[in-house]
Amino acid sequence: MTNSPGQFYQQRLKDLAAEKQILLQKKNRLAWFRFFSIISAFAAAWQLWSAGPLLAIIVFILLISLFIYFLVQDITNNENIENVNRLLSVNQTEQSIINNHYFDLPDGQEHVQALHPYSNDLDIFGRASLFQYVNRTTSEQGSAVLAHWLMNTASVDEIQQKQEAAKELVGDFLLRQQLQSYGMKDRITTATERKINTWLTEKTKYIHSPLWQLLRILLPLIALSLLALYLSGLISGGQFTPAAVLLMVVAYSISKLVSPAHAQLGKITAELSTLSSSIELIEKAGFTSPYLQQLKTVFDHHPGKASEKIKGLARILERLDYRFNFVVHIPLNTFLFWDLQQLFALEKWREQNRQEISHWFKGLAEMETISTISTLTFNHPEWHFPSFTEEEGVFDSEELGHPLIATEKRISNSFSTKGFSQLNLITGSNMAGKSTFLRSIGVNMVLAMMGAPVCAKRLTLSPMKVMSSMRITDNLEESTSTFYAELKKLKEIIEAVNRKEKVFLLLDEILRGTNSADRHTGSKALIKQLIHHDAAGVLATHDLELAKLADEFPSNIQNYHFDVQVANEELFFDYKLKRGICRSMNASILMKKIGIEL
Repeated sequence: MTNSPGQFYQQRLKDLAAEKQILLQKKNRLAWFRFFSIISAFAAAWQLWSAGPLLAIIVFILLISLFIYFLVQDITNNENIENVNRLLSVNQTEQSIINNHYFDLPDGQEHVQALHPYSNDLDIFGRASLFQYVNRTTSEQGSAVLAHWLMNTASVDEIQQKQEAAKELVGDFLLRQQLQSYGMKDRITTATERKINTWLTEKTKYIHSPLWQLLRILLPLIALSLLALYLSGLISGGQFTPAAVLLMVVAYSISKLVSPAHAQLGKITAELSTLSSSIELIEKAGFTSPYLQQLKTVFDHHPGKASEKIKGLARILERLDYRFNFVVHIPLNTFLFWDLQQLFALEKWREQNRQEISHWFKGLAEMETISTISTLTFNHPEWHFPSFTEEEGVFDSEELGHPLIATEKRISNSFSTKGFSQLNLITGSNMAGKSTFLRSIGVNMVLAMMGAPVCAKRLTLSPMKVMSSMRITDNLEESTSTFYAELKKLKEIIEAVNRKEKVFLLLDEILRGTNSADRHTGSKALIKQLIHHDAAGVLATHDLELAKLADEFPSNIQNYHFDVQVANEELFFDYKLKRGICRSMNASILMKKIGIEL
């Protein structure tokens, strides 16, 4: 990529603005064409009527047809303008995100799990969260898939397939942005999917009934025959009217049969349009990576493409909507038994597609999530995809930084650890960067395990699940103190380690809710226990005495620190990770600054 992402989006906005201007000019021309064609139709009919009614009617029909053509062209042009407006919004949003302004985007708060092993500690959801920064999904299903990938580890094979898929989509910005644009028009919701799934579970009642099959053909045949007899003058109005009224009563009695399905599905047509447009975009794409090819087969490996089938359902529902227009619906339903025909069409569609549609929602959600990872990759060419090793307990990074810290403010560090039964203690003064460093490790591991690039020059790691104890809060509803809440979290960690699960621990100032003596005793005992049970991870602490455990366990504990420089009672941090134990602390200086006389 020759241009930076910022330059790309700036150029893209210029191109889209120019495209919009052309469409607006076309809109203006079409308005005049429609005006002149409708005026010409009536003027020609008026002028030619004296020359012959037949000629006048023919010219009128031709000019009205031209008016309808321009009308259809205008509708299509307006849809294109709306699409360009959405694409402009997409690129404006990307520019804002690159400039670190993303706090008004969806934050994924609905996906928060109170007892999750790391999501709260690592700011996966909520304001200024990883989800808020990364997310480019538009459907509720896509949002849920992204949340699931952020909260669960995948196999190395699946991760590598996702990496390859994301890399392939990096260059296809038209597909990625158009997928977002379609999704923004009418957001696909889980409520709509539930409505469809509920309807799909209902039994088929009519299309296999010989009686209803006969009535479906016989009743319209009788009604049309009666109309033909009346129009040809073979029966009188006095004979036709009561018969037509009887047919109308029968037709509307049958209409009640389709009312439940229409009430259930009648308001989802717009979302079905989004679903079909999005899937059609995927169907037309030519993918080379196995993951994307497999996703594509979800939509087109059955007879008939998924997008056409969804459009078919939408058309049935649109035809049922005629019941809201009595001028159209009364004759259609009386003489064609319109609702009965749509009832058969609905049941036939349900029988043919009962097994597939849930896969279509899921497939689109996954495509949105892969596209999200690809956009993240595009926006950060300086980030790199991690590699995985079969060795255990490996986290080997070069220039690792926190993804949510702006590039100009981010301080990167290189850090490596290898093998289980390996703990890394980090000491340091307040505000020196210990907690941020732990979160940098954790967030990048989350990105790595979901198939995304990481904020590092290089990262090699073992497939491991992050478990953390960093940000502990009390729970008034459960009458749980902060200390007890932390104990519950540590209990889960200990049990996972005892089960020999492949986890990587991130612990920040453990047992902070008790007195200093108990805290030191408990922390020391926990560290020894974690070593004994082959745990791996990083622990940040202010307790310098804990760092002396490296003398007792030289092959199991490594000491690191962040320090602070003091000049004229001013603190200066470089946020660089260093070997050994911290010798400079800043608490006393900070206390003096707020007025405590030491």
